[in-house]
Amino acid sequence: MNRVNPLHIIILLIVLLAFVMLKLNAAKEELVDTKSSYNQTVVLADKIKGLKSSYFNKTKVQRTINKILRSSILRASNITEKVTNSSILLTSKNMNIRSLNFLLGKILNGNYIVSELQIKQLSDKKASLQLEIKW
Repeated sequence: MNRVNPLHIIILLIVLLAFVMLKLNAAKEELVDTKSSYNQTVVLADKIKGLKSSYFNKTKVQRTINKILRSSILRASNITEKVTNSSILLTSKNMNIRSLNFLLGKILNGNYIVSELQIKQLSDKKASLQLEIKW
């Protein structure tokens, strides 16, 4: 009477094996979901890294803005440049429309974060400008 029936042990082992198989399948499905989530995160991180390197590079932004401002079209516009820790502020009190068009074409087609842009028309051929670019 004190002996354990071998049939009970076999049934217990089969139930235990079935339980382990179910847990293993659930873990495999979770691993597949985690891998796909990881791959999506890697793609997103690469995109963010690319955007950060093109939009938030202070020296690159300063260098390209200075290159634009040295253009012969913009020399007569008397554009003042004020560099702060987080932005560049470009202002001009009296700028002709051709110079304004050239400057805005270069700025708006480039990789810059324009936080403030104010243009006031002074006459048919003149305007004032206040432009802030952040990094």
